[in-house]
Amino acid sequence: MTVISTTTDTQALSLVVVAELAAPPARVWQVWADPRTLERWWGPPDWPATFVDHDVRVGGRSSYFMTGPDGTKAHGWWEFTAVDEHRSLAFDDGFADDTGRPADGMPVTRAHVTFEAIPAGTRMTITSSFPTLEALEQLVAMGMVEGLTGALGQIDAILADG
Repeated sequence: MTVISTTTDTQALSLVVVAELAAPPARVWQVWADPRTLERWWGPPDWPATFVDHDVRVGGRSSYFMTGPDGTKAHGWWEFTAVDEHRSLAFDDGFADDTGRPADGMPVTRAHVTFEAIPAGTRMTITSSFPTLEALEQLVAMGMVEGLTGALGQIDAILADG
């Protein structure tokens, strides 16, 4: 499996997921930058994503929805706060209502993704920072760790396809 570690830190209010991928950072970057490729892995395997908008630049936004096995749709959004092509990206990440507007009462997290060249390819580290301990506990209880590790586990096959 792609994921080599997950660490939840209640003091730092963070979740850190580290994955190692058999491709160079420029190729791994593309699984984030290209919305059609992103759709192939973002979300758990049984909740595929559809990206409606995807503008990877500082101030750019993405909107998407994931569709569950029973047809239920879960909407989300990102707003990019930092982009360093092939090296890192950062974005605010939140839930949305059916119209794509940020959902009331749901926490917004800050995601920071880094791509580091290693002999076998790329070490990708995703750090999610939470505004409060309650927000961290809420999202972990909703299955964030399992969902993210399941999603990341789909990247190897995409990279193998070339």
